[in-house]
Amino acid sequence: MDNQENSWHGKLELVYAQRQNSTQLMFSHNQAPLKVQRPFYPEGEKICHSVILHTAGGVVAGDRLSSKIHLQSETDVLITTAAANKIYRSNGLYAKQKVSIQIDRGSCLEYLPQETIVFNGGRYRQDVRIELGEGSSFIGWEISRLGRTARGEKFLEGEILSHTEIWQGEVPLWIDRQHIPGGVEAFYNPHSLKGNPVIGSFVCVGLPISEERIEKSRSGIANGWDAGVTRLEQGMLCRYRGNSTSWAKNWFTNVWQDLRQSLLNRGNCIPRVWQITRN
Repeated sequence: MDNQENSWHGKLELVYAQRQNSTQLMFSHNQAPLKVQRPFYPEGEKICHSVILHTAGGVVAGDRLSSKIHLQSETDVLITTAAANKIYRSNGLYAKQKVSIQIDRGSCLEYLPQETIVFNGGRYRQDVRIELGEGSSFIGWEISRLGRTARGEKFLEGEILSHTEIWQGEVPLWIDRQHIPGGVEAFYNPHSLKGNPVIGSFVCVGLPISEERIEKSRSGIANGWDAGVTRLEQGMLCRYRGNSTSWAKNWFTNVWQDLRQSLLNRGNCIPRVWQITRN
């Protein structure tokens, strides 16, 4: 795939609805390379777990990926991905991904994709828009590794553009824009990566977050980490900047599990496709 004519134009559309106290995937449409596995219910019929796959194994220059996810009223869904998302070195074109999520009244989406690995020279743009209905909630994260550091690679070429918006009606609840150009200046700038190849954001919106929850989330920040927790008007935000995707994922997982138990009255349930390490 050396040019735009050979690139992927993948699409995925998922619609969930409640039927007899069970959240079911009522409609699924996909266009390669995006695909969703058959839904499963490790926590019972109320919460539907779905795993999204990228069958091509990675994203190349010129790829266009589009996902639409709709949770109808009173549904509960957990979505993750089967593997890390790889953004390969670009020939000059951007790889683009657009995600549109609609969460209707009284529904809850836990959207927890595995990390994105952007190769040096990768050019990637991601746009995410989430619409919340009355009494609905969203918990999600994004973790990115810039450069294949295990090979000594740094993100010195390329560009990342990320734009995430969460709305409830006409009210913006969280808007986050990130622009990370490849290069020595951005990589070492204290207002950018500060020499760290891993960045991550965890957001919870639509749930009542107490000061106790904020402090408990902060207590998971290890000494020496460049991380923080911020209260949002209707939720909370955790940020990580460091050297380890495992550290970011473990911390975010602990925060997520605490919110699950304290606010959603759910038990611990780690998706079976994850590999959680403690390094």
